Amino acid sequence: MPYSHPPFMTLLLSLAAAALVVGEPAVAQAGNVSQSATEQSPFLGEWELDLTRMPDSYGPPPKRVIYTFEDVGGGKWRTKVAITAPDDSVRHMAAKFRRDGKAVPGEGDTSEADSVAVNAPAPNVLVMSLSKNKVLGSVRAYAISADGKEMTESAANIDNMGAPFVRNFHFKRVR
Repeated sequence: MPYSHPPFMTLLLSLAAAALVVGEPAVAQAGNVSQSATEQSPFLGEWELDLTRMPDSYGPPPKRVIYTFEDVGGGKWRTKVAITAPDDSVRHMAAKFRRDGKAVPGEGDTSEADSVAVNAPAPNVLVMSLSKNKVLGSVRAYAISADGKEMTESAANIDNMGAPFVRNFHFKRVR
């Protein structure tokens, strides 16, 4: 089992996610990451994967990917993901969570992950940790562009040889 140091990893992931944000400060100050009740998060809405900008190392792309972020009240969000394969079959995944870094179960297709934890180190950054059968699957950082029209997902994992990698995926706002 690989050694990990949770406080260091949390800091590292928060700084890496904050550095992804185009046109925004690189480091969020503690206490400034929560939004007022009247300010809507730039994540809320629907996002479609830009298939023209897929990483070369990804392999055959899906036909379509849609992410939806919803505020369901009580401090909770629901994220839904619909991945349409080239044969038009659709995998549906979802999770209802607080952005506090605590694990919650996934809903729907759990072939990739059965639980998720989400943290928001800045208003336009989310860090998501996915696990399957209590084993880390991947870590993803999401950043919204300064104009609110693009979301970048940076997905970190290890390959079959145990080497770490990060791939970027670009989404355009649908609504």
